[in-house]
Amino acid sequence: MKKVYLDNASTTAMRAEVIEEMTRIMANDYGNPSSTHSFGRNAKTVLELSRKKIASYLNCNAQEIIFTSGGTEANNMILRSAVKNLKVARIITSKIEHHAVLHTLLVLQNEFGIAIDYVNINTDGSIDLSHLSTLLSAEKKTLVSLMHVNNETGSLLDLERVVQICKQYDVLFHSDTVQSIGKTEIDLQQIPLDFLVASAHKFHGPKGIGFAFIRKNSGLQPLIIGGEQEKGLRGGTEAVHQIAGMAKALTIACENLDQERKYIYDLKLYLIEQLELHFSGFRINGRKDDFYNILNVILPLSVDKTTMLLFSLDMKGIAVSRGSACQSGSIKPSHVLKEMLSENDLKLPNLRISLSHYNTKIDIDWLIEALKLV
Repeated sequence: MKKVYLDNASTTAMRAEVIEEMTRIMANDYGNPSSTHSFGRNAKTVLELSRKKIASYLNCNAQEIIFTSGGTEANNMILRSAVKNLKVARIITSKIEHHAVLHTLLVLQNEFGIAIDYVNINTDGSIDLSHLSTLLSAEKKTLVSLMHVNNETGSLLDLERVVQICKQYDVLFHSDTVQSIGKTEIDLQQIPLDFLVASAHKFHGPKGIGFAFIRKNSGLQPLIIGGEQEKGLRGGTEAVHQIAGMAKALTIACENLDQERKYIYDLKLYLIEQLELHFSGFRINGRKDDFYNILNVILPLSVDKTTMLLFSLDMKGIAVSRGSACQSGSIKPSHVLKEMLSENDLKLPNLRISLSHYNTKIDIDWLIEALKLV
């Protein structure tokens, strides 16, 4: 049976070059990077070269890159320390953030009594930046936490504009950039936000590794205690092979960004054309020109098709989703779409289709034919 993978916002296939790099490191550079002998020094060299590579693509200081197990840990570290150590008393976010942010904030609210304000969401899934400015008029030590690319709809935040607003009101800005790192340019000198996070498996690297960008002299303290690794900000022996794999994946992604972005965007346009041709009345949740590799749609199918839609496609070898993989087993409607759609529309069959450079028009054709038979 032909297999078609169209769930790249959930995770991506590792590039062959990344697997090769990780295998080489595991075989040859297995020393503990904190050890002073030659094996440790070799591993430390791999570690720091990887850090420098990643920093170069973000145009920041290598010392501002802290390796973590992924985006969730990085978000937790930043948000918790901002409240506990920087004495942030109020956090402004949105109700369409990833649960790694939303659930963390609720725990911090319960533990520290912080205020949480939610910026309004426009009907197309974008953030109401005028409302953000209004919320920031209150005088209280504040952090703004808004994701760059929404993982369910592909809604794209204007980072540069939000940074300007935050600087105007002298507040900190944290952005969950898990869906955008490796897929678009982010220059931290041109867009001087305070904190961002990344996860390697979103850009064809290994799972279980990511990083936080923490601007120099921010005052943040570690979430994981136990050693002096990562400039004292993250205890635990570094996973050198995973870090090297992540750096390799980001290097390839950035070197091929223009070519792969155009290819994927053209695929997305082809997908929309085919949906228009075969499913008259389908609707895009968000904007057609949102982030280039994610398309979230409502299909003109009967409500009774909703429950079995993903199962039916899976039986035909097609992997798509209805939203975040972290809640794919839930029968609750997407918390993101809940902010955008009516109660009736929430009940209709919807799909999140997310593309990579490994996909082809044949994959799209296969999906369309399978949907016709649902």
